[in-house]
Amino acid sequence: MSTSTTPGSRTEPSTGAGDAKAARPLKALTIAMFKGFVRDRMTLFWAIAFPLMFLVLFGGIFTSQGEVDPAEVVVVGDVSVIDDAPAEAQKTIEKSVDITRSDDLDAALEKVRDGDADAVVTEEGGEVTVHYSAADPVAGAQIQGVVQAIVQQANTAVYQQSTGEPPTFMFASSQVEDDSLEQIQYVTPSLLGWAVAMSATFGAAANLVMWRKSGLLRRLRLAPVRTSSVVLARVGVSLVIALVQAVIFVGLGVGAFGLQLSGWWPLMVPLLLAGTLAFLSIGMLAGAVSKTEEGAIGLANFIVLPMAFLSGSFFPLDGAPTWLRAVSNCLPLKHLNQGMLDVMVREQGPSAIVLPIVILLGFAAVFATVSARLFRWEA
Repeated sequence: MSTSTTPGSRTEPSTGAGDAKAARPLKALTIAMFKGFVRDRMTLFWAIAFPLMFLVLFGGIFTSQGEVDPAEVVVVGDVSVIDDAPAEAQKTIEKSVDITRSDDLDAALEKVRDGDADAVVTEEGGEVTVHYSAADPVAGAQIQGVVQAIVQQANTAVYQQSTGEPPTFMFASSQVEDDSLEQIQYVTPSLLGWAVAMSATFGAAANLVMWRKSGLLRRLRLAPVRTSSVVLARVGVSLVIALVQAVIFVGLGVGAFGLQLSGWWPLMVPLLLAGTLAFLSIGMLAGAVSKTEEGAIGLANFIVLPMAFLSGSFFPLDGAPTWLRAVSNCLPLKHLNQGMLDVMVREQGPSAIVLPIVILLGFAAVFATVSARLFRWEA
């Protein structure tokens, strides 16, 4: 008894022995896709070299030491150790810092967070406090040294005038950000999340359009290869690339810039894998709706770059408007960054990754479903 097939139709391998045959194309496709990634210089640049440029830049800035210009200091309210300092001390202050006055503490602290001022100095009940930012440790240390010297001088003058009196002023310092984080601690997880998002999104979008235009998708459709093998090969390559990116970023951060990891840092791995799936599905959607490689890359760029800024990949959003933080909470990259910060830096355990992983996998499921609906085998 003979069987016939309709020309152009597709036959699926049978189970059992067919599964062993299906494994061989899966392995071959995975190796071929990985080689294609390594040989594509532009993809390598966007996935590894370009994000690493930012890590090296920020790491060099935040760990550099040397001469700095006079710091910008906002004095809020009455600060008697500065206002009533002797003429000689006033000259020292003027050489070290540029002082502006304000009565609004919240606005002054916001300037420090935004980088518009280096520190805020306040005095309350004899306690003189320097509010500084971890984003500029050189300026923060400079201002703390100047103010501390002024406080000691003022206490010395009081002690000389009335022997036996306790110090009139006390010195204190306060970081305007979360003081459990050094800046390189914040930069590395966030830039790694951005790198993974770019790699997965751009790779999926560009490859899908390129394969469709070249006719490779059509040939794969007619070949005795399961559709699941093609999808799993693409997913497998993306997951391996994400792990390679993690090794490079963490190794460079620890070795070159003093990144200190918490004991829960291995939990970043499931987060990265879930994040890769989310952004891979976004890239598939961009590739499904685009007709050219340029269009796919442009759409992926349009999605990922604004998301990076809105998700805190480059700077924290603590001082952002409420509506902007609400938008940020709707983006997958925000949850990937937040989860990695929690386990890599903030000493939080497995409970910190549960919600981010659920959200990321939810994004992956939704975008993968939409991508499947819009997917075309041929241009």
